[in-house]
Amino acid sequence: MPINVTPNEGLSDHINDIRLRTARIVNERILPNESTLWRARGGSATDEERAQAKALRQEIQDEVKAEGLWAPHLPPEYGGMGIDFMAHAYMNEILAYAVGAASLFGVVAPNSGNQTILVKYGTEEQKQKWLLPLIEGTMQSGFSMTEPENAGSDPRSIQTTAVREGDEWVINGHKWFTSNGIAADFFIVMCRAGEADDDDRPGRMMQVIVPTSTPGVIIERGIGIWGSASSDHCEVRYDNVRVPAENVLGQVGDGHRAAQDRLGAGRIFHCMNSVGQMWRAFDLMVERILTREVHGGLLKDKQFMQGFIADSYMDLQSARLMTIHAAEKVENGDPQARTEISAIKVFVPAAYERVVDRAIQVWGAAGVSSDLPLSTMYLSARTLRIADGPDEVHRILIAKNVLHHYEKGESWDFAG
Repeated sequence: MPINVTPNEGLSDHINDIRLRTARIVNERILPNESTLWRARGGSATDEERAQAKALRQEIQDEVKAEGLWAPHLPPEYGGMGIDFMAHAYMNEILAYAVGAASLFGVVAPNSGNQTILVKYGTEEQKQKWLLPLIEGTMQSGFSMTEPENAGSDPRSIQTTAVREGDEWVINGHKWFTSNGIAADFFIVMCRAGEADDDDRPGRMMQVIVPTSTPGVIIERGIGIWGSASSDHCEVRYDNVRVPAENVLGQVGDGHRAAQDRLGAGRIFHCMNSVGQMWRAFDLMVERILTREVHGGLLKDKQFMQGFIADSYMDLQSARLMTIHAAEKVENGDPQARTEISAIKVFVPAAYERVVDRAIQVWGAAGVSSDLPLSTMYLSARTLRIADGPDEVHRILIAKNVLHHYEKGESWDFAG
């Protein structure tokens, strides 16, 4: 079933144009070919099938570029669309509807996030050496922040150190869930400048580019996730890894801010992605309800199924409107955006999980099979309640921000 995208009178002609052209490629080129595009990733695919899939992906990417829809996260000087934050957010929900569509539009995590950080914080030399090959696809990257010994919800607890020795930084530490760890040519590593027992002022945090071929970079394993034996999220040790001083991104002390730049916008985009996938799950559920006969009648006539439709409709609409509201606050530089981001970070993944769960229930055994995208969506939804900060941390932040207003004698402006 294609995604139903029509012009929205409340949006600019520019954003509506992006939405409609994105939806056309998703509907005409990606959805009908989903199984062909990605089936070749399985171990049972033949060389011919892999070659056909690769050629089709390239064909679609060429069409995306010809339409001017390539790399919405990058400025024009680096081959991207150069669109504003809201346009990017609206584009994301459409891309998320189809399996792998974002990658065919040049948005591939963690490369896209690393590209954004390199554009903002990288020197011209770093952009030439690392950013351009990343954009051209001749290099892969990873992001290395989380540590097994420290709470991922508290980035200030990071203890991987980078000690300056002459014209080099010497890095020591233990990371895990380093994204794209198997294929990456370089990592952007979150470190603490100095020794591990230094004070924990955020001004000491830094991010540094570390080529994975550097002596002392030890990729221990791809961590198994959701029952899989391995993944591309890796456990990595840094044992006296030496990199040139010029590999620091920005200034020493910019690390925490750079991480928040990445995660803040990323939370909005992740939630818009979730909305797009909820949209797909909802369509799949209703399609099944309209056509499946059970006990002498169609599912659409069963009150349980009607309840599923109503509940999922409310979850999806609430999640979407909350996310757009938060995105508008970010776009306008509203100081309350932080509260709204935390709110969607808690609400949207949980709603996403509920919507997909209902769709799986309606499809029965087929819902958990690899014939449909629902099982992968379900795991993504549950993982997102941990990624980018666990629900509990965001709930605390919401409460503190609200209490702060009331303690000052103000009430919360829900209409603002």
